[in-house]
Amino acid sequence: MRISTTSCLCPFLVCLCFIQRCSGTGHHVPTKVPSKNQTKLANGETEVHHRPKRGWIWNQFFVLEEHMGPEAQYVGKLHSNSDKGDGSVRYILSGEGAGTIFIIDEVTGDIHATKSLDRERKAHYVLHAQALDRNTEEALEPKSEFIIKVQDINDNAPKFPDGPFVATVPEMCEVGTSVLQVTASDADDPTYGNSAKIVYSILQGQPYFSVDPKTGIIRTALADMDREAREHFTVVIQAKDMAGQMSTTTRPSSHKKNYQLYVPESAEVGKPVGKIKANDADLGVNADIKYSIINSEGANMFSVSTDRETREGIISLKKLLNYERKKTYTLHIEGTNTHVDPRFSYLGSFKDTATLKITVGDVDEAPIFSMDYYILDVYENSPSGTEVGAVTARDPDSRNSPVRYFMDSKEDGERYFRIDEIRGVIRTMQPLDREDTPWHNITVMASEVDNPNLNRHVPVTVQVLDMNDNPPEVSTEEEVIVCENSRPGQVIQTVTAVDKDDFANGQRFSFALPSHLPVNPNFTLKDNEDSTASIIARRRRFNHLTQELYELPIVVWDGGEPSLSSTSTLTLRVCPCQRHGKIRICQGEAFLSSAGLSTGALIAILLCIIILLAIVVLFVTLRRSKKEPLIIAEEDIRENVVTYDDEGGGEEDTEAFDIIALRNPAAAEELKFRRDIRPEARGHCSLPHNHKTPSVELDEVDVQEFIRQRLVEADMDTSVPPYDSLQTYAYEGQGSSTGSISPLDSVAAPSEQEYNYLEDWGPEFRRLAELYEDSESDVTT
Repeated sequence: MRISTTSCLCPFLVCLCFIQRCSGTGHHVPTKVPSKNQTKLANGETEVHHRPKRGWIWNQFFVLEEHMGPEAQYVGKLHSNSDKGDGSVRYILSGEGAGTIFIIDEVTGDIHATKSLDRERKAHYVLHAQALDRNTEEALEPKSEFIIKVQDINDNAPKFPDGPFVATVPEMCEVGTSVLQVTASDADDPTYGNSAKIVYSILQGQPYFSVDPKTGIIRTALADMDREAREHFTVVIQAKDMAGQMSTTTRPSSHKKNYQLYVPESAEVGKPVGKIKANDADLGVNADIKYSIINSEGANMFSVSTDRETREGIISLKKLLNYERKKTYTLHIEGTNTHVDPRFSYLGSFKDTATLKITVGDVDEAPIFSMDYYILDVYENSPSGTEVGAVTARDPDSRNSPVRYFMDSKEDGERYFRIDEIRGVIRTMQPLDREDTPWHNITVMASEVDNPNLNRHVPVTVQVLDMNDNPPEVSTEEEVIVCENSRPGQVIQTVTAVDKDDFANGQRFSFALPSHLPVNPNFTLKDNEDSTASIIARRRRFNHLTQELYELPIVVWDGGEPSLSSTSTLTLRVCPCQRHGKIRICQGEAFLSSAGLSTGALIAILLCIIILLAIVVLFVTLRRSKKEPLIIAEEDIRENVVTYDDEGGGEEDTEAFDIIALRNPAAAEELKFRRDIRPEARGHCSLPHNHKTPSVELDEVDVQEFIRQRLVEADMDTSVPPYDSLQTYAYEGQGSSTGSISPLDSVAAPSEQEYNYLEDWGPEFRRLAELYEDSESDVTT
């Protein structure tokens, strides 16, 4: 199996040669330049004035690179005007390489290089020299700076950055057709001698091709070259510097295993960018091929997969390309048979490799800012036009097109800031207030002059720094209460201050009473030196009726630069308080005061309410007195209305009045007396010893006749009140063979029940039995 392609182009390879060169060297010694001034005096004498200046004028020292001698290389000599040759001056050296690469003789000032130097690694060294008095260590000359340059020799051969090169040219083309330009570089100093001046020559490939000795452009030298006659050519180019000290050549292989591919830098990651195919004469599964990238340079940026139908290698991009960072990539691609018959292993490995050179194409890209975001700051109250900061962007393309800056017009930041479209400097358009807006967020956009539609934006945050432009104020959120029983020296309340400004190390406030006002006889103020102050009473006892409100002006300063102050007036309210300072009445009075009512108006309202209540009570009392009878006869049992709210009081229900009188009309006749005559003694009203039971007597009386008689008496009685009188009589009826079941009749008849059996129930019922025995004995008696 082999990787091949068919083409009508003629590829060829170029090998490079390197030339070595050498050069001379030299050094320089500083030159002493004295100076003085002369003044002619009136007497004709001349006075010489020496002005202090350096004792030497510095020029550059030179030291030859790649020095291989056995001794340290001499560089130069330092000398001061103050050096009289007696060893009293000490020279010292400092700076790059002092003491390690370069050493100085403290007495003579001679400088030597102790190591071999390479100009291509470091071209010059910056050092400082000073002359000191050896006895006092005082500086005799100011410290001076000088440079030691490393002088170049032709120690580097020209080099081609890439190779071998592959190019194509159409067949039957004209003589002088450009094929390829090769460029070599030389690390030697191009400003010194001919060490870095390169000439090109062709060592192999004549008479078909030629090369321009200055530019390195390869052109065709014969006309009518036929691909069918010869397809491949090998061309060897030599690069040589004009010093002629070093040259080299190379001769690469000429068989066709090199391919080229162009990929623009705007190609998307993961998308195919090209194809490659290996030819296999087998058929079926024996022709299946697996592709892989075997070098790290190519595998890091590209990947290859196999198309099973076409058996092509599909090359895809793994990372974004950047033309400005890397313009070419070399991929070594290997194709391997996936099915190998072990019987034919003696034929060798069933795989082949090819080289694919990918050229990155330049695409016009948007400008790139130097930072992903910017954080700038500016002090508040700065005048309009103050510079806040700058943003920078560049065109990443090789042509480096100029960039223009502008701000996003959709944001509010355009009202406060403007940007220089050429330099990217952001300035304020008006003074800013940190207390209003401490941070501003704006968007800056950059576009190329050649392509304004291609732009990029970056966020910019502007912090407004604080200035002490707001005076502090005494905090008046809480009402200041003064108790009437306050004592001299008692702390009434501790006050604080607030400030809109921002202090990095915390807010610091000072308090005092106004100095231009007379001494306050009631209160004083003590600065606690912790950004608080205490209001202290100066006299004993206050009276809210005499004076309820006091005003206390307080001056407060902040600790800013410059310090600002303001005067706030606090209102102190006097209130009656209980012990330990507990407020008793003040809150209610404060509420009424807020409603606009004075103490006098409050008293008048309370008096009106009391008078109205008195009138209402008097009216109700008079109404109730009209319904009561003028003459109340306590003896008239008909007008005694008794209300019972309990449920079944037993014998206690008879204690209000003798209801037997209603049941026994004969007894009622005996109790009847005239209301207009003073009643006599009622001893005759008691029951006789041998009286009959009420139930028996009730049967002998006509209750209907009794009620009629009472009605006639009531109508004919002139002593009763003029209004109607309601008299109620209760009667259960008569004729029942069982008699009355009312418990009221049990008063006149003794019980025949015996309770002796209760003693047999135990000690718990003994007391109950004794009570019933006593009751029976009383009835019997």
